[in-house]
Amino acid sequence: MPQLEVDGAALTYDDEGPRDGDGVPLVFVHGWTANRHRWDHQLAHFCERRRVVRLDLRGHGESSGAGVPSIDVLAKDVLALLDHLKIERFAIIGHSMGGMIAQTIALSHPERVERMVLVNSIGRMTYSRGRALLMAASTLAPFKVFLAANIQRAFAPGHPREEIREYIRASAETPREVVMTLYGAMRAFDVLDRVGEIRTPTLMVHGYHDIQLPVSQMLRMAKAYPDAVIRIVDAGHELPVEKPAELTKALDSFLGDRG
Repeated sequence: MPQLEVDGAALTYDDEGPRDGDGVPLVFVHGWTANRHRWDHQLAHFCERRRVVRLDLRGHGESSGAGVPSIDVLAKDVLALLDHLKIERFAIIGHSMGGMIAQTIALSHPERVERMVLVNSIGRMTYSRGRALLMAASTLAPFKVFLAANIQRAFAPGHPREEIREYIRASAETPREVVMTLYGAMRAFDVLDRVGEIRTPTLMVHGYHDIQLPVSQMLRMAKAYPDAVIRIVDAGHELPVEKPAELTKALDSFLGDRG
């Protein structure tokens, strides 16, 4: 797989599909402790007719690099890759933390983002007092327990246990320092008061059973977006792997040949 050196990290990425395909390139950005293969279904579908780029964020998957204190740094990584690939304008699709990266790019470089899709993502992590105390306490647990608990609860009830165990194993390959540093970066992320500035056509797809980033928080954010399209799916937080075909269909409808 090709790699790009960016500020002490080697970013592994895929760049597939026709360069003269339908519409602008599609850029897929995964979430916390995940990797670019979260988008396997979407890559296979779209790369037949559009250029598709996806990457492993620093410290994730096959990319090297330490954790960073803010989502802004990850957004700069993505833009560095797109500059390297000479992609000026694009549609960006981000899951969870990847959606935070997408919003950061849409705010800092609105002229480059033609369309945006936020999958199980929000503009600010908001907790009740009790929930905040529980989340803070969870960081004191042994790392593997902390990680397993977070991944387990990311899936809707009834999801096959063996699949969940496999995703827990895959997430555990992400270095502890990266996991915990970016956990802090996500908790510090806050663009809720600025999302009204985003004029990019936006689709928000969210799992009804998401307890990591509850749908109520997404709807609160959606009110600030001009003309946002909202889709609620019978899934948890890991929508790209819980309902990949349904997500692809929603993306196709929103992006289609109009990208």
